[in-house]
Amino acid sequence: MTEQETSELGKAIQEVSEKAALLVHEEIELAKAELAVKLKSLARGAAIGGAAGVFILAGLIYFLHFVALALADLLGANPWVGYLIVSGTLFILAGIGGFVAARLFKKGSPPTPQLAIEEAQLIKQTIQHAEGSAR
Repeated sequence: MTEQETSELGKAIQEVSEKAALLVHEEIELAKAELAVKLKSLARGAAIGGAAGVFILAGLIYFLHFVALALADLLGANPWVGYLIVSGTLFILAGIGGFVAARLFKKGSPPTPQLAIEEAQLIKQTIQHAEGSAR
């Protein structure tokens, strides 16, 4: 190979290297831009979801007032009786929910990936067994 060919080959390699670096840089910039668009979309979705949650909570409060007054009217009693029944029902539901949540927390703690740990131990034993039989 002549010096001119070597020089041209060196230039070609340098150009390919520069183009590859430029391509990697542009891919990183594209990923950043794509991530920014997705994060904006997620933020908007979270804000709108939060507003929807506030409206649902307000609607639930008015619905519970309706239920309490309707119960009192059906029973022919004072409104406080309807509110007492509704609040008692809510407390019972909250107690059941708290009990179930406590059981689920106990079942899930400590949060270790037990199956993954067991699988890793099996792989380690398999490798050690294969090394032992290879000797």
